[in-house]
Amino acid sequence: MLAFSALVAGLMFGLGLIVSDMADPAKVLGFLDLAGRWDPSLAFVMGGAVAIGSIAFAVARGRSASLLGAPMSWPTLNRIDRPLIIGSALFGIGWGLAGFCPGPALVAASSGQPKAWLFVLAMLAGMALHSLVTRRRLASA
Repeated sequence: MLAFSALVAGLMFGLGLIVSDMADPAKVLGFLDLAGRWDPSLAFVMGGAVAIGSIAFAVARGRSASLLGAPMSWPTLNRIDRPLIIGSALFGIGWGLAGFCPGPALVAASSGQPKAWLFVLAMLAGMALHSLVTRRRLASA
């Protein structure tokens, strides 16, 4: 049941990305173009997501299990550190250059956009590199 729920949630998220046009890199790049033809529509999508997410997290914080009975798991690290800053900067640079972040890139790749496939491959390579570096760092410590 958990896997089915995850599938349904992922499909709903992907549909939301399509309906809001967030799988179109031109829409994202238009939002990031503050000095040119700025498109504020992404700000409204983000604002709506933050509002709904804030309510959902407030409700979830008071629970020990999900609605389907899975245990709630919260991050233990709650400080801003160098890896977080570097990762955020790399994410922002990639988002600004390509107009994709992971979710919309997967939606766009599933519709056959070559630029999205290139982004997804680069994202997977970056994840593999991060995993390799982290394992080596932990092994040498």
